[in-house]
Amino acid sequence: MSDPLNRRSRTITAGVPRSPNRAMLRAVGFTDADFDKPIVGIANGHSTMNPCNAGLGPLAARAEAALRAAGAMPQIFGFPTVTDGIAMGTEGMKYSLVSREVIADAIEVAVQSQWMDGVLALGGCDKNMPGAMMAMLRMNVPGIFCYGGTIRPGNWKGVPLTIVSPFEAVGAYTAGKMSREDFEGIEKNACPSFGACGGMYTANTMASAIEAMGLSLPYSSTQANPDPEKGDSVAESARALVNAIARDLKPRDIVTRPALENAIAVVMATGGSTNAVLHLLAIAAAAEVPLSIEDFETIRKRVPVLCELKPSGRFAVTDLHRAGGIPQVMKMLLAQGLIHGDCLTITGKTVAENLADVPLQPPAGQEVIRPFEWPLYPQGHLAILKGNLASEGCVAKITGIKQRRITGPARVFDSEDAAMAAILADRIRHGDVIVIRYEGPKGGPGMREMLSPTSALIGKGFGDSVALITDGRFSGGTWGLVVGHIAPEAHVGGTLALVQEGDSITIDADRLLIRLEVSDEELARRRAAWKPPAPRYTRGVLGKYARLVGSAARGALTDQAPPDGEP
Repeated sequence: MSDPLNRRSRTITAGVPRSPNRAMLRAVGFTDADFDKPIVGIANGHSTMNPCNAGLGPLAARAEAALRAAGAMPQIFGFPTVTDGIAMGTEGMKYSLVSREVIADAIEVAVQSQWMDGVLALGGCDKNMPGAMMAMLRMNVPGIFCYGGTIRPGNWKGVPLTIVSPFEAVGAYTAGKMSREDFEGIEKNACPSFGACGGMYTANTMASAIEAMGLSLPYSSTQANPDPEKGDSVAESARALVNAIARDLKPRDIVTRPALENAIAVVMATGGSTNAVLHLLAIAAAAEVPLSIEDFETIRKRVPVLCELKPSGRFAVTDLHRAGGIPQVMKMLLAQGLIHGDCLTITGKTVAENLADVPLQPPAGQEVIRPFEWPLYPQGHLAILKGNLASEGCVAKITGIKQRRITGPARVFDSEDAAMAAILADRIRHGDVIVIRYEGPKGGPGMREMLSPTSALIGKGFGDSVALITDGRFSGGTWGLVVGHIAPEAHVGGTLALVQEGDSITIDADRLLIRLEVSDEELARRRAAWKPPAPRYTRGVLGKYARLVGSAARGALTDQAPPDGEP
């Protein structure tokens, strides 16, 4: 892709120096010699709003120093972040997915308006990663992503904790299964350091996916934020970016269709978050690489789950790092022909070259990464279901559960809040199928994550006997018989809007089916009587988002024209 801004014209136009341009840069520290150096933006997601981003400040300083030492001129700017763990279960959570678009827009605005030669994006919380990737791929100037790192596990009475532990404790405590002492002890000890949520939740999933597709350095996605190696990795990333600028190596040279397939394979092998489907579709669209929701199902069927990681497994991502991290997983997949070894990476080497010194087998004595011959599950865990409830598709997390098929009565709620109230009030029974609708991209708006109700179900002992389906999303910390991203969503007239209390719903992970057991004639009658609800927001960022956002089956994007025939 050509550079429409012709960045090297920033200081010289037709042989005439651009004095005002240079004067402004002199005010921020440029000298005569600096005008010939590449200007590199540091997109810094530092924030004291959450542990995920609170440790980014020192890492930005390491990046700045390393860029200067490598002969570049760094310029730091910020982007906003949403704290999912704090916003979860509240109206504020509607801003979470919206922030992905805001982050992408903010980085694009800063880099393009100032004609920067490259960008190092530094982020920690869930939407930082896909937002930064979307920006880099839209602009296609040399870039690298630096993950702020994972959090260390907490501990209470010898039990390792993650951020999901307090959410599940709510259900256990309200069900009378947990003492007040343990409830408070879990809350006070779940987050012992800076860093993103410690299981293979969305932040660690997307960091792993970016490492797999080659736009961050090997091993960087599983390092803990407080550990010295994280700062060293950021400094090395800065040097790699300066080399990429010199070689004119751009993000679209790296994020190709095979690279995206590598990322999907790693998400499946590590038991990653359902949100990876949404975000990888959006990243592919930014790169203008064809990728569909069906492609996830194709890859799922041939890639086993090799890692036993939280939320449904025993181990944290720091345990995965000690066992060899993402390179170890990728080497095992490469040996089986399940990833593409010839993909170029930001190091300037191919995937196979980066993995040349990685052992074929994980270390003996650890249980985090299974040998390929003894996987945790023989196929991937993120299944794409279709049926009359989701003609465009939906995403089911089908590992860590005993029951892969359920037919039960619908318990219908038009918001997450109403469903949560019913769960805590003990109005849900074994065998129910909870329906949470009007929480989709347009209907929410913003597609809230349903961690609070799913965690409450787990805490109350319903993890294997109650299903939950929604046009909203799930946290990477969710597990159980859950189906999200149902498309078309209820707000635009999807079949989910027509479900009535007590209707029979079938979810069958083996047949990849989700079906409302109501006749076509009855559905037609209900559809004729249905009226779209008034939008919940008409102004501000949520109002704009609701007007622009597309289907979850295509990544819930705001800058893509809808397919022919769609409004």
